[in-house]
Amino acid sequence: MILVIGANGMLGHDLMKVLEGDVRGLDLPDIDITSLESVRRVLLTLKPKIVINAAAYTDVDGCETDVEQAMAVNGEGVGLLALTAREIGAKLVQISSDYVFDGSKGAPYREADPVGPLSVYGESKLAGELNAAMAPEYLIIRTQWLYGIHGKNFVETMLRLAGEKSELAIVDDQIGSPTWSYDLALSIKALLEKGCVGVYHAANSGYCSWKEFAEAIFEEEGLKVKVNSMTTQELNRPANRPLYSTLDCGKLEQDTGFRPQHWREALKSYLKLRIKSN
Repeated sequence: MILVIGANGMLGHDLMKVLEGDVRGLDLPDIDITSLESVRRVLLTLKPKIVINAAAYTDVDGCETDVEQAMAVNGEGVGLLALTAREIGAKLVQISSDYVFDGSKGAPYREADPVGPLSVYGESKLAGELNAAMAPEYLIIRTQWLYGIHGKNFVETMLRLAGEKSELAIVDDQIGSPTWSYDLALSIKALLEKGCVGVYHAANSGYCSWKEFAEAIFEEEGLKVKVNSMTTQELNRPANRPLYSTLDCGKLEQDTGFRPQHWREALKSYLKLRIKSN
């Protein structure tokens, strides 16, 4: 059995769609990964062969002030899953982030590149990676700039703002790969089918700035919104962000034969799907 924790989130929903066989999804309040009692009760009862942890505290700026909660969910909670997975002999799949890198490499990051998080969120996700490695078998999947049907995300924010304003200022000095949660779910499925272990990067191919992403969203939807450039420094958010955190996903393709589609094609598919879902 595959157990998906965080099944009500963006990625969790899509994993429940694409994974085949005996798949069970749980979320709060049925499992609380910050509670050893809760984790043990669920895992020792269900005895899954694979545990996918898609639960996370993803408010990057919120993590800066709520350090304890960020570490409890993104770091220590993963440790509780890993220890219990060891007890039942289960494989642990942990979803991680490009925020474990500092963004100074100037080229797409490979799995073995040195880490150096700039924020509490990044530190908490790195703690989760280190803790996941306590499981007898583990698969750590780093992704970035995630959006999907079931959750708050950049695409939905831009579409909402387009209905309120004719002109926006968007950061143009952060570069990454917008990733549709459905394509990430397909990547995870491919890794599981091939029995892959260790660390992998999974994101839609190609890359852009947040400004270019916003422009693409408006273009696809036929919206007339003027998008001006602004810097990360001008935005002045509490958490530091890596400026160039594109992920090299060559290992994913090499080991599974699966290559996530280009981010622009993924965006088109998502926008069509959201119309049907609304």
